[in-house]
Parts: sequence; structure tokens; C-alpha cells
Amino acid sequence: MQRLLITWILLLTAINSCWAQSRSTKVRNKECPSYIYRVTLRDKQNSPYSIDHPSRFLSRRSIERRRKQNLPLDSTDLPVTPKYVRQIESSRAVIIGESKWNNTVLAQMKDTSDVQRIRQLPFVMDCKMVWKAPDSIAPTALKTKYEESFHEWDSVASSPYGRADAQIKVVNGNRLHDINCMGEGMMIGVLDGGFKNVDKIPAFSKVDIKGTRDVVYPTSPSVFYEIDHGTKVLSTMAIQHPNYYIGTAPKASYWLVRCEDTQTEQEIEEDYWAIAAEFADSVGCDLINSSLGYNDFDKGYESHKLWQLDGHSTLISKSASLAAKKGMILVNSAGNSGMGPWKKITFPADADDCLTVGAVTDMLTNAPFSSVGPTQDGRVKPDVVAIGSPATVVTGRGSIAEDMGTSFAAPIICGLTACLWQALPGKTALEVMELIRQSGNNKEHPDNVFGYGLPNFWRAYMVGKMK
Repeated sequence: MQRLLITWILLLTAINSCWAQSRSTKVRNKECPSYIYRVTLRDKQNSPYSIDHPSRFLSRRSIERRRKQNLPLDSTDLPVTPKYVRQIESSRAVIIGESKWNNTVLAQMKDTSDVQRIRQLPFVMDCKMVWKAPDSIAPTALKTKYEESFHEWDSVASSPYGRADAQIKVVNGNRLHDINCMGEGMMIGVLDGGFKNVDKIPAFSKVDIKGTRDVVYPTSPSVFYEIDHGTKVLSTMAIQHPNYYIGTAPKASYWLVRCEDTQTEQEIEEDYWAIAAEFADSVGCDLINSSLGYNDFDKGYESHKLWQLDGHSTLISKSASLAAKKGMILVNSAGNSGMGPWKKITFPADADDCLTVGAVTDMLTNAPFSSVGPTQDGRVKPDVVAIGSPATVVTGRGSIAEDMGTSFAAPIICGLTACLWQALPGKTALEVMELIRQSGNNKEHPDNVFGYGLPNFWRAYMVGKMK
């Protein structure tokens, strides 16, 4: 009973924190008026790019990842036709993003009447408004103080994993670390809303960060000034500070990509997500962790419906369903809608061929907020679960704390998936994901609360080694 009470207190604290942020002082938005349309193109004709010369638009690492898994390139890999982009720009629009997988561009303009010229272009199939600048915004890119070191009371002398001990051992991930599979040689793209102070907190100083990218309009002065949700997510994988905190893949390398706009909840965030995933692919990431999900948009925009949970009806899920076809493993949080009217997984957790991760308590019971399945076409979701109620994380203030959400269960699984793939380099993305599902403690009767259950990464390794 006491543990349950603590869980509820933590959940209420998180809710109150979000409410307090929403009440923070806002300032006039200098971008207003401004509108962004998703322009869908008919084809990729007259392109200077060819799938016969992929090095012009994909890194060597990305090309090699496909080659190892015998995955051919196709038209979705080709960039948007530059000639089309130039013609749209000449129609008094500014292109702020392009999605080659969806053959779309994001066109920003000050007057909605300008879109009529774009609609009349012969290569344009559709134009849809996906963003309208809010009248006022809350300043988010603010520097905050951080701890120079962990507190002595956070030390756990009996375990090198420190406060992160339970969340890795319950899925037997420490056994992979015992054979020196800690993610070395693997690259993970982390898609999130901000990574506050990751560049300054000493605990992150040894993390191999390959680079950062911001695909949100307008871009932030730095992804390290934004919210610390991504900081917490990254910490569960990347930190290596013995007896205090060791993440699930401390020797992996990371790309940090900001694709979540915290100012509004509009459909453009699906476009940002797609652009971010394509970027992760192009630089050669092996895995993507996405602790993001969408279903309900701001007033004035049509929110998604349950019938769309089929992996293909929304732009974000259609994009996510392509990740495995490019040879990447997408690990996505199930969502935290279990106690609300929606209840189901959020988009893109319904994507084909991805690992959707739900949350359990530290007593390994169902976390009531964790979103449930199935998908609309009957697939079991979530795929697996991990501790997320609460999970232990490192915050943007540099302190070890507990936080709630499938957002933190997902990267625990993502980091260990990287370690497993390191141990089984001959396996494809699809094969690694299936090994993880089949190692679950609920594999005999997977359901739409626990999926295949808590995975056993050591068992997955042993089975994979024999196949």
C-alpha cells in the first residue's frame, strides 16, 4: 500500500509540474502571423539523384547497414526533387523541411492566400495546413543551474549500476554487459524535445555524442537549452558512473535530434518526426529511440481517431513503418494514455516492425497509465514492457531522480537492444526484434497490456547465438 501511495504521489507531482509549466509567463510570438503547409508532391521526376549513386545522399555507414541486411534502396530513399523545391520557393514560400520518405515539403508563409499559387503547380498533389503560429509562447530555451556531481547518498556500494540497478537487472541486461557488450560500435538516434544541460553535466561528459540536429521551426539556440525530457531519456542508456548510475548502452554513440515542439501540439510534429528519422537513417544510426507519441492536437486541428491505429493511416506511423525497411530498429514508447479517455497506444507506436514499449511498476505489475493495444489491424501492442513506474533517471539539473512514463521504459529497452545487436552482428533488424519478443516472460500468451512481457536479454542472446 505504501509503495502504491508513493507511485501516485510521483504521478501527481509530474502532472502538477506540467500544469505549472503551462502557467508560466508567456511573451508575444514574433513569428505571428505565420503558417506552414505540408505540400505533397506527385513524383520525383527530373531528379539529379539516383539510387545507383547513394553516396550522394546517404552516409557510408547507412549504405553499409543496408548492404549487411540485403536491403535494396528504392525511390523513398531519393531526396525531394530540387527543381520542385525551387519552384515552390518562388511562390513566396520558405521551405523549412523536406521528407524524402513521404515526398513532402514544409512550406512556411505569412499569408494563407499564398498557398493557392502552390496548389496550382503541376507537380503538387496536395497542400494541408499543419501549423499556425501561436499568438504567445513561453520561453523555453533558458539556462538552468545543474549539479557538478551526484550526491553521496545516491551511491550504492553493493552495485556498480547504482540507482539504475533494478531496471537493467530485471530484464537480464547486465549479463550482456558481463560479456563486454555495452553498445560499442552501435549508433543510436534519440528523437526528443530537448536535452537540457547534457553538454555541461559532468555525468554526461564521457558519452559519445556524434552530433545534434534541430528540425523544429523556429530552431532553438541550442538543443541543450530546451526541456530535459531528452536528458532523462538519454541518461537511461548512456551514463556510466559506477556505483551511482550506469545506463543500458554506455559505450554506444548517439545523435541527439530535437523534433518535438513544446509550444504547441499541432500536426506538423509528425512531419518533424519523419524528417528526424530520415536524418538518423542518413547519418547511419542503427537504432532510433522515440519517447514521443501523438493523438490529440490543439483546438482547430483534427485529432486522430482510433481507426487510424493501423501503422499506415498517419504520416508519422507510415514513416515509422519504413525504419526496419531501411535496416534500423525503432524503439517507441507506448504512450501514457492508459488512464485517460484515449487509453490506447499513441502514434507512431502502432507502426509495423517496431518495438513498442509499455511500462510496469518496480513490483512488475501493470503501470495504470501505460497505453494499451491492440492496433486497429489486430497486432499485439505493446511488444514488451520495462520498468517505468517509476524509472530512475538523471535530470537536466544533474541529479538522480525517479520519474514516471513509458518515455523512460523505452530507452531502457533501446539501449539493451543495441547491446544485443552488438553481440549478434549477423542478425537483421527484424530478427533482433523477434528475438526480444520471444524472450519475454509472457510470450506464451501475449496480450495488449504487457505484450510479450518483460524480455530476457540474456536468453535472447543465447537463442540468437544458436540460430
